[in-house]
This record gives sequence, C-alpha cells and structure tokens, in this order.
Amino acid sequence: MTPLLRQVLSQIDGPDPRVNEVVSALVRHLHAFVEEVRPTDEEWIAGLDFLIETGRVCTPHRNEFILVSDMLGLTSAVDEVNNSGPEGMTPSSVEGPFHSPAPAREPGAWISFGPERERGVPTVVHGRVLDCDGTPLAGATLDLWQANDTGLYDSQDDTQEIGNLRGLFTTDAEGRYWFRTIRPSSYPVPTDGTGGTLLRAIGRHPMRPAHLHYRVAAAGYRPLTTHVFLAGDPFLGSDAAYAVKEELICESRPRGDGEWGMDGPYEEIEFDLKLVPLDWKDEG
Repeated sequence: MTPLLRQVLSQIDGPDPRVNEVVSALVRHLHAFVEEVRPTDEEWIAGLDFLIETGRVCTPHRNEFILVSDMLGLTSAVDEVNNSGPEGMTPSSVEGPFHSPAPAREPGAWISFGPERERGVPTVVHGRVLDCDGTPLAGATLDLWQANDTGLYDSQDDTQEIGNLRGLFTTDAEGRYWFRTIRPSSYPVPTDGTGGTLLRAIGRHPMRPAHLHYRVAAAGYRPLTTHVFLAGDPFLGSDAAYAVKEELICESRPRGDGEWGMDGPYEEIEFDLKLVPLDWKDEG
C-alpha cells in the first residue's frame, strides 16, 4: 500500500459503515488501476470527459450510464451477486435503459398499436407465474415492454404513441397470463452517445438479440426483472449487454390454427416464470 493510498483510506470515517466500506473498496481498486495502467495526464482527463459527456447524453427517457454499465458487463455482474436462489428459479437479467410505466391491460390484449402492427409478425405470448415448487401464483403482475420490428422503443420513435409495446398484466387464478404483440427483433443499442463511443473503441458490435422484457411481482416473493430471448437469433452468443442466459431462451413457433383469437398465421411464445420466496435463504 502506497503512502498516498494509506492516507486516503485513513480519512474515510463517515457515519455509515456501509458507505465507508464501499468507498474504501472503490479507492483501493482505483489506485490499483492507476498503478497498473499508469495513465497519462491526457488519458485521465479524457476519461473524466467521457463521464461528463455520458451525463450530458442522459434525458428523462434515456440513461446513458445504464447503457455504459450494460456494455461493460457491470450490470450483469451486479445482477448475479444479488439474485441467487433455489434450483428451478427463473434467472434475473438486466433491465436496460428503456423501462417506463406500462398501461394496465386486460388478459389477451394487444400491446402493439403502431405501424409495426402492419409490418411485424403477429405473436401470442403466454405462460404462467409459479413458485419454485410449481404452485401457480394468482394476482401476480407482469410489466412487459419491447422494441418494435425496427428495434425502437416508444421513447425513441415519434411514430409510436407513448405506451406502445408495453403492458401491465395480472395473472388469473391458475397463474396464467397472455397477450398479443408482434415478434421482437434484434437491434443495435443507441450508438450516438458515449455507449457507442465505448463500443467502437473496443471493437464490439452494438447488437442485442431479439427479446421481451419482464418485471414480475407477487406478494411474498422476490420481484423479478428478466428477459425472454428468441431461439436462433444470431446475436445470442454476443449480446452487447451480456444479458443472455440459457434458461431465458425460448422458441417462437409458427402457428396457423386461428386459436388465441388470431386471424391467419402467427407465432407463439410460451414462457413460465418461477419466483423466489422473500424468506428464501441460501443454505450453502
């Protein structure tokens, strides 16, 4: 430990022990980073300017710091240390930077009302919300959102009304949910800000595999934020956000039987979610 590092650490003595712990660890790692990389003055200022510019890019509908965190795998790393659970649980995944409140909708409702409805592949999404023993959870809420067929969320696209491709659903007595939408597509994350600058600098593509976002809540259970990814997508193995987990990959199956209130051909995605009790403890 250098004299400078020892001096800095000796003066971290705030009233909150957890804050002291976090700041001390951060200081130790940052000083170790400087010792390893030995940045020039110009490089250090460039790094600070990058953070300043990241803040400037942020808006009420866009959080560039979340995007940068996603692109470095940090969001997924935080997710992993906070969401252990019993065998069979549905894994969590990153929220991403585009969540916003969803309008409440009835079971089976369409969530697609923009021009993508004419262009995209009609899709039925259904499943159940269960506990890890398979017991259905009635009255669970599912907050769902997705991009359109060109990879844009409502907050990015003037052709979509706010609330398009979003929905808040409640499970029935058997824990079932279902809704109608258009098939999600793979898309690039925004590259006009510092997230794009970072990806270009390290030689990575900006693509995310096709997916749906879920936030699920039920009384007595740990809230779950996760994705459903579509099988066969070419970017499953190189997701820009490092968010893909094998258990979250689902088939989108072609259908032409006219069920689920659909007229003509459509695709079907079935995905069950298993929640962890609030009082679960890791016995290991």
